[in-house]
This record gives sequence, structure tokens and C-alpha cells, in this order.
Amino acid sequence: MHTAILSQSGPPVRASAWTALDERAEWEEFSTPAAGQPGAWESVLAITGMHCSACSLTVEAVLSSLPGVRRAEVNGPAALARVVWSPEQGRPSEWLAALKQAGYGALPAGDVLAAQPRRQAARLMLWRWMVAGFSMMQVMMYALPAYVAGPGEITPDINALLQWASWILTLPVVLFCCQPFFASALRDMRQARIGMDVPVALGILIAFGASTATTFGSVAGGGVWYDSLTMFVFFLLSGRLLELRLRDRTAGALDALMRRLPQSVDRKTAAGVFERVPVRRVASGDLIRVLAGEVIPADGTVEAGESRVDEALLTGESKPLLRSRGLAVIAGSHNLSGSLEVRVARAGRQTRYAGIVALMEQASLHKPRLAQFADRIASPFLLLVLLASAGAAAWWWPYGPAHAIGVAVAVLIVTCPCALSLATPAATLAAAGALARRGVLVRRLQALEACARIDTVVFDKTGTLTEDRFNVTAVVIRTGADLQQVHQQAAALASQSLHPASRAIATSFAAGPWSAVQVSEIPGQGVRGDVAKERSCSSQSLRLGSASFCEAPHACASDALRVHLADEAGWLASFDLDETLRSDAAAAVAQLELLGVGVQILSGDRSQAVGRLARRAGIATFRGECSPEDKLAHLHLLQQQGHRIAMVGDGLNDGPALARADLSVALGQSVPLAQGQADVVVPGGQLLAIAAVLRQGRRARRIVRQNLAWAALYNAVGVPLAIAGAMPPWLAGLGMAASSLLVIVNSARLARLPGDC
Repeated sequence: MHTAILSQSGPPVRASAWTALDERAEWEEFSTPAAGQPGAWESVLAITGMHCSACSLTVEAVLSSLPGVRRAEVNGPAALARVVWSPEQGRPSEWLAALKQAGYGALPAGDVLAAQPRRQAARLMLWRWMVAGFSMMQVMMYALPAYVAGPGEITPDINALLQWASWILTLPVVLFCCQPFFASALRDMRQARIGMDVPVALGILIAFGASTATTFGSVAGGGVWYDSLTMFVFFLLSGRLLELRLRDRTAGALDALMRRLPQSVDRKTAAGVFERVPVRRVASGDLIRVLAGEVIPADGTVEAGESRVDEALLTGESKPLLRSRGLAVIAGSHNLSGSLEVRVARAGRQTRYAGIVALMEQASLHKPRLAQFADRIASPFLLLVLLASAGAAAWWWPYGPAHAIGVAVAVLIVTCPCALSLATPAATLAAAGALARRGVLVRRLQALEACARIDTVVFDKTGTLTEDRFNVTAVVIRTGADLQQVHQQAAALASQSLHPASRAIATSFAAGPWSAVQVSEIPGQGVRGDVAKERSCSSQSLRLGSASFCEAPHACASDALRVHLADEAGWLASFDLDETLRSDAAAAVAQLELLGVGVQILSGDRSQAVGRLARRAGIATFRGECSPEDKLAHLHLLQQQGHRIAMVGDGLNDGPALARADLSVALGQSVPLAQGQADVVVPGGQLLAIAAVLRQGRRARRIVRQNLAWAALYNAVGVPLAIAGAMPPWLAGLGMAASSLLVIVNSARLARLPGDC
């Protein structure tokens, strides 16, 4: 296929470079059937080259105009585009070619190649920022004498020398550091749009051109603004670098998700032997072999073998589950012990794992109403800035071209939203730094704004409120039995098993003088062995396991996880096991309630287990047996009721809920996917840190409001003065720097948490 995409802005870009994506097997890898639209598919693209809200609108317009595209939505901060399209009318290669023609790059979300251009762009932006910072410091040093010296103190030849030195140092800033602003502005003008970089590029070019004319002597009595220009560019690049790094982390989340599944698996051939094949070649009906320690790559049914499978990251089930012939397994779960032969029922995009991926993509592309409002007002605001600058220049032109150009530059500089753009990032950076020193990583600085509005915290249970082990909560023994001896004998036998319940008993009690020999494990039942005392010739045959295996009486039934011990005479003791509640869970819940925040639990585990743990943690509202879809729906319902939700989780099944929540928190031992999707990561797993994050978010909101108020006041005073000609460009640049410095100093108050020394 060689489709030419025509554009008025230049020669056509052919789609032949991306025709491989037109194969159904290829585009199905990053697409899912569109809900409620028969015959339509939904694809997600990672977009490069976007810098402002106008870019989001441009990408949406380009994609929406192509054949077969029914709808296109773009999330600017995440740099992701969602395309609903018809395969009968359009092709993915056309999208990429059209975006290339418009000045943007695109790759399927999760493609391993998508990370490379992001890394290259981040390195290049860092170099631009460093060059601009070095040039700014040097130019400011050469400009200082002109500000502090009196009339006649600097001779014309020295003044010319300083201007030439400043021009030389400013040249790499204009030619190298400003290239993103110029390229973006040119692209916007070709698309007949006004983006944030259009007034920026105009201000830079006018200031540098007028300063160059004065330096070369083409304009007598003109001004030079190299210091203002370099300072202006450095501040802009600082914000751009921060934005690029945050965007890179967001886009990398889906990459980490797709890399969770193995690249290859053993598949049985027609000859009856297993061969290693890529996972993407596995289809429904194939027989695959999953070895111990591997991740199961597809949904299916076990045909041979027996093993324990960890599905906690997918279903929330807290215990490894026994899987044998006839039982189902799901993609993304870990095979822990034995080898399994699995008949594939669903592979690729049809698996439950892929459904969770799709849910996460959809939740990540959700665009808040405030962001939609910003998209609508961005172009009119920037157009007003350009008109104000042009109008001021036209008004002052009769009084002299040099003065008119200075006024125009001053208006463009003074209206540059440096202080406004720094008002939020500076405060959130300081707040995030203080949290980092407490061991809390804020991955997205915008999350601190959301913290201030949170009124409900929703916890996952397994691995979040609990640790990855059980503990013994109660012991019931046979009448006449010795409690200490029962503890020691159970510990001796349990120490020979790797089952989580056995490990809990072995950890809770000391075996003392007792030891177990001739131990055997019966799958699904328990463990048996001979337990003897040191220096004793006699031993007792004991069993540890299920009620039927140990002949436990019905009176020992319990809604808790209960393990039984039996000897030759029958049932001997029962041990109630429960998940280990984190030591700071109850204190964390109490602190959240002191902040006026409601607390809930959503878990995929059994309702009885969730209820027991909720009571121990002091949480009144809880729900068990929740699928990822159930969690997502519950959060959506709470948000419709006006609540602001913080979701705390640690597993893959929490991914869609983490993406949907107003604030997402992942514990440090959580899977990379959950950390990649979360706004905040708590590496040590301390639940008390959640209340600290919310408190810091509320402090940050107060500081941000103060910063915004100051920035608005500065613009309200500075813009009229610049238009009136009472603020020369150097003063506009100085005012911009001063306003930015004040914002940073005010934000620095967040660098310490309350109670820090």
C-alpha cells in the first residue's frame, strides 16, 4: 500500500514506511473492538512532538479528517491518542503518515520502539537547557556593568565589546536552544493555529533581531536585550524539560505493562514435541507448557501437571491457588511450583489480561473538564497576546521604530506566563522533594493538586493493607492436650512444608526439642510425618492440613482460614490463620479520618476475609469479590456523586482503578505496572505516608494559590505599563525574573514537612 497524504504545507508524505501496521495481525496487537460500535476498532497511539493544548487539538483534527476514523481523542499530558476507526475504510499507516506531515511522530502505545525517541528527546532537551543556563549566566555578567554604571562610565568601545560578547553567547541559544520553539511555531502557523510557541518565537526573534541590528550598528540608539532573551529562554526550557520528563514517565507505563508477559513459550507440535515459539504466534486450541517460575501467557485449561499459581496481581486472591487437570488458568499469573500443560482458550487481545490493559488505556485517556476548557481558551488567549503586542507597536511607531519595537518586545516578554507556569510546578516540586526525603516518591507533580481535594481513600486489601504472610490468631486444642507441646509439634511438622499456611505456623511457634522425619505432602490436603523428641526412640505420626484430612469435628468450622493438626487418635488442634495486617494500618486510618477523609476497602478476595480485616483496621465500608471492572465502576459511581477519590493498591488488578482515580498510590513492593500507573509510590510501604501526602497536598494548594495571585497581580500591573511604553524590555525581563524568583522563594516553604527539624 502506498497512500499519499496531501497537505498544503509541503510535499506529500507516503505511508509506505508504515504499511506493516496495515496487516490485521499487527494492528490487532494495539487495538480492541470498540464497545457499542459493530465493525469498529479502538487503537491507542503514543504521540511525540506535542507541547501545548493547541497541539492536542491539531492531532485530533488531523486524525479525525482521515478516511475510516470515526472519532479521535488526545490526552496531551499523557501524549496518547485514542482512535476509533473502521478497518474497511482506513488503515493505520495513513494515520502515521498524516501525523508526520503535520509535524508529529506516532507509534502504537506499548511498542518497544516508542521509548527510544522519548529518550532521545529528553537527552536533547537537557543539552538545550544546560547551554541556555550557561549562556544566561555569562550574558548577565556582561550586561551587569550597563545597569550599575553611571552615564559616561563605560566608553563606547568597551560597550561595543560587551555587546559583541553577549551576541556571540546568545547565538547558540537562538540557533540551538530555541529550535523547539521555532519548529513548533512554524508547524502551528502551517496548520493555521496559534500555539503557545508562536508568541514565544516572535518575541525571541524580534528581541534578537533588534539587538543584533544595534550591535552591528544598523540601528543607531537602539537597545540590546540579550540578557532578557537568554533568561527568558532558560526559564521556558526549565518548564519544558520538566514537562517532557513527566510525559516520558506517563508514556512508559504502558511499555512496562506490555513487557510483563513472556516473549516466548513452549508449544506442542504435530509431532508431539514441544518447541519454543513467540507468544504472539500462540492461538486458541494450542497446547503449551509453562514451567515453574514462568508467567502464564494465555487463558486456558490445565490438561496435565499440578502446581500452585499466584493470581493475586490479577484477581486479588491472597493465597496461591492449586491448579491441576481440568482447572482454568489466566494470562499474567505466575506458575510457582510445578510444570503445567495448558490448552489455550484465549490468546493475545482476547485474554482477561489484555482486557485489563484496555481498561487502563481508556482510563488514562480520560480528559477532565478543566483540561477541555483549557484547550478551548488557549488559542483565543494567545491571539489576544499577539494583538496586544502588535497594537502597542503600531501605536508607538510614529514616536520611533526602535521605541515601538522595544514596546512590542516588552509586551511579549511581560505577558509570557513564566510566573504563571512556575506557580504550580515550583510549589509541587518543593512539596515532592520534602516527601521524597520521607521516602515517598511523587511520580506526577499534578497529583499534589489532586491531594488537596481528596475526600475518600479506597484501599485494596491484599498486599496493601496486609503483608505477604499469614499469622496465627487463635488456637483450639483437644481436651487434655498440652498447649505448649501442640505448638512445638505443629511447628516441627510445618517447618518441612513451603505452603503459606505451614510457614505461618512455623514462624509463630518454636519447635523446641521436636523434629519431623519422613515428611510427605499430599496436594490439596496437607502434610504428614513422624514427629519425635530429641534423644527419644518413640515418635508420633501427625497430620497438618484441611479439616477432612485431619478428621476435624464440625464444631471447629470457622469463616477464618483454619488449619488442623491430628495424631493417631484423630483431631488434636486447630489454628486460625489470618492475613497479617500492616502494623501502621489502624493508625493510618485514624489519621485519615482526622483529616475528614472517608476510608473504604475494595478487594478481589472473599467478602468474609475482607470484612474481618476491615474490622481489625477500623474501616466501616468495604466490598469483597470485586473484579477490576467492579472496582472501576465503583470509583466511577463515587466520582459521579461528587467525591474525589484516592486509590491505594499494589497489583495489576488495581491498574484500571489507579488510572481512573483522582489520585493513585502504589506501595513500593507493588508490581512495576502499578508503580508505572500510580501518581505516588511509597517505596517502604508505610501506610502512614498516605495521610502525610494529603496534608502536603493541602499545603501545596495554599502556596499555589498565593503564587497564582502574585502572578496575576504582576501581569495586571506589568501589561498596562508595557503597552504604555513605561516598561522597557530589560525591565520587563527583570520583572519576569523577579516574579518568578518570588514564586520560587514562596514555594520553597514547602521544602520541609511539618515537624521536620
